[in-house]
Amino acid sequence: MVRIGVDVGGTFTDLLLVPPDGRAVIAKQLTTPADPGEAVAEVVRRALPPDGTRPVAGTLVHGTTLVTNTLIERSGPPTALLATRGFRDALEIGREHRYELYDLRLELPRPLVPRHLRFDVPERLAADGTVLVPLDEAYVRRLAAELRARGVRAVAVCYLHSYRNPVHEHRTAALLAEVAPELQVACSADVAPELREFPRMSTTAANVYVQERVARYLGALEARLRAAGFAGPVFVMLSSGGIGTVETAVRFPVRLLESGPAAGALAAAALGRRAGFPDLLSFDMGGTTAKLCAVAGGAPLRVDEFEVDRVYRFRRGSGLPIRIPVIDMIEIGAGGGSIARVDALGLLKVGPESAGADPGPACYGRGGREPTVTDADLVLGYLDPDYFLGGRMRLDPDAARRALAPLAARLGLSVEQAAWGIHQVVNEQMAQAARAHLAERGRDPRRLPLFAFGGAGPVHAGHLARILRLPAVIAPLGAGVGSTFGLLAAPLAFDFVRSAPARLDALDWAAVAALVEGMAAEGRALLARAGVPPEAVTMRVSADMRYAGQGHEVEVPLPDGVLETRSAAALTAAFERAYRERYGRAGPAVPVEVVNWRLTASGPVPDLGVRFPLEAAAGRARKGTRRCFFPDAGGFVETPVLDRYALRPGDRFTGPAVVEERESTLVVGPGAHARVDEHLNVIVEVGHA
Repeated sequence: MVRIGVDVGGTFTDLLLVPPDGRAVIAKQLTTPADPGEAVAEVVRRALPPDGTRPVAGTLVHGTTLVTNTLIERSGPPTALLATRGFRDALEIGREHRYELYDLRLELPRPLVPRHLRFDVPERLAADGTVLVPLDEAYVRRLAAELRARGVRAVAVCYLHSYRNPVHEHRTAALLAEVAPELQVACSADVAPELREFPRMSTTAANVYVQERVARYLGALEARLRAAGFAGPVFVMLSSGGIGTVETAVRFPVRLLESGPAAGALAAAALGRRAGFPDLLSFDMGGTTAKLCAVAGGAPLRVDEFEVDRVYRFRRGSGLPIRIPVIDMIEIGAGGGSIARVDALGLLKVGPESAGADPGPACYGRGGREPTVTDADLVLGYLDPDYFLGGRMRLDPDAARRALAPLAARLGLSVEQAAWGIHQVVNEQMAQAARAHLAERGRDPRRLPLFAFGGAGPVHAGHLARILRLPAVIAPLGAGVGSTFGLLAAPLAFDFVRSAPARLDALDWAAVAALVEGMAAEGRALLARAGVPPEAVTMRVSADMRYAGQGHEVEVPLPDGVLETRSAAALTAAFERAYRERYGRAGPAVPVEVVNWRLTASGPVPDLGVRFPLEAAAGRARKGTRRCFFPDAGGFVETPVLDRYALRPGDRFTGPAVVEERESTLVVGPGAHARVDEHLNVIVEVGHA
């Protein structure tokens, strides 16, 4: 049986196929933005064995940007919200937080559900889940008919305190199904069963808003894959770094929000751990965006809330909050297709607008006219126009220069100087984002090597590392499809959460044990449906804790045996360690309370087992030379070009040099020292002036 990972990016769709003997097959082709499943099916068809044997049995794991795109483009169906009477506007009021205090024209994120489709439902629960006002079932029935008449196709149900008692939400869903069974319905008690009304409401609305499109896409994709000759189950990467079944993805599509980027961070963690670098900075630069993520102890950092569609890209609070477990990363509009322009002040800016896959950068020859990062890298000599995608797609240097010429004229620069300016600006943007991301998490970038992948990542990694003063760059073999490694290295997993606020000194340990066991049973049942036997399931339990009176929590892994021994002292000590690690100091002398209990149910971690066939003969790495631009070497210099597939463990070389593989190019700057390790990673000691 084969194992296949397919990641859909903004410009390219990447594939990694691993047959039983481990000899990996890599494929890459332009994404089809209007219908991403078309490119997925085509790249799978191309990668399957050419011997005509069909169908080919195996498993396929998919990473997709479909949910993110649907939310950003607001391309979901007409959606309604049912809220407790008096609370329908909580979705728009939000937290009443000004993310930019002095901006008199502050723009707030637009709710997914307009006010005329938000409805107050007569019902009310107390904070402990007891019923204060019974659900008005006749009202819900009348409302269901009205929603059908208005053309609504999706309904989010979010009642006050339903995380403590879902009875009203579930009864509402049943009534809607009776009157209008064609409606997609999501209950907050199922999607995000935890306190804080606004993020729970926002998450539930986002979930049902994308549900129809995700169900249609995945259903069509499975049919297309069968037609392409693939037979086997399809799994989907979740934002948390686990993988889920199609059934799970259709029920909780909001958990696919960071599907593709999560796979990249997992790949960096797995391959970095194997190479002896458990702590690193993951750097994934593709055609549309760049993603940065801190990896500590061999695992990417995670958080339990995420914002999508930010009005201001780096401003927390300017987007729609989504309450799901997600790998903690920062994503900026800095990819190979990012468009360069001169702003009103005469300054050079790059991104976040992108040429994407259609038409793509000007050098693709597909009708693009705007100057992009890829055009600049081509003019600087970093890319070989005749070896892009291994020669399957020729780049047009003249088209790149024509696109850059008007920009250069406005800046009063030569085309080459403008190209270097674009390269530098995009590097500085990524460095600024990396500094902010690491500083917020207490990480010192000078201690972290940069694990670079994605089609454009290794091109920019050396210059980025020098700006950040990082010690080294690690570039794996197959860097151009790096995220697909993460797809095949992730276990089947799902995360559960239950809110049960209580002070630690008054905790009902029996109730906690029952709550945790309920989540565990649900996790075992979900994984069993995906084929994971009970004995192979592992559970990780944690608690969201805080000092009494604080507004936010710290997630604390439960020490071994704490639920059995019911040791409040052990849990308090674990919380204080986590608090000190996060904030650098001890907290106040006040009682500690638990807000949420979390459980992650996971299947076994797959053995990646990838071997790359190296076509070129060892010792014949040098392919020739090419003029590349290095300012610290005086400008354009004749630069050795090395064949990535001829490098072997123990090989060493000094920059300047360019290392080419079919899907990516590694640029090694002057004075940098590179070596190839036992896993065929190229490790570049950058060196700093």
